[in-house]
Amino acid sequence: MSKVIHTENAPAAIGTYSQARSTESLTFISGQIPLDPASMEIVNGNFKDRARRVFMNIQAIAEEAGGSLNGICKLTIFLTDLNDFSAVNEVMEEYFDSPYPARAALEVSALPKGVDIEAEAILVIS
Repeated sequence: MSKVIHTENAPAAIGTYSQARSTESLTFISGQIPLDPASMEIVNGNFKDRARRVFMNIQAIAEEAGGSLNGICKLTIFLTDLNDFSAVNEVMEEYFDSPYPARAALEVSALPKGVDIEAEAILVIS
């Protein structure tokens, strides 16, 4: 059986999903877009600012589940422009320590609310 993970430090779900669901050792974090949890608005700024907000949202959910970003074993990043791939790597270095999670980065035609980045994660809870 799994439990629902919810924190006010990440955006509330904007659809029929939970921020995350946890089993005994795994937490599945739903796709996070660059929404500010206080205003529920897309953050202003450049691509790196939006990527930082995505990782801050994932971090808040991971911490609510009892883990941290460094416990993420699998990260999937969706980009509307794969040219932003190197910027994602730079921002990830600000939030993650080596060894980094397994990861896929995919270019997609569109994302919710017209954003240019979304990420989802699988977190291992020790």
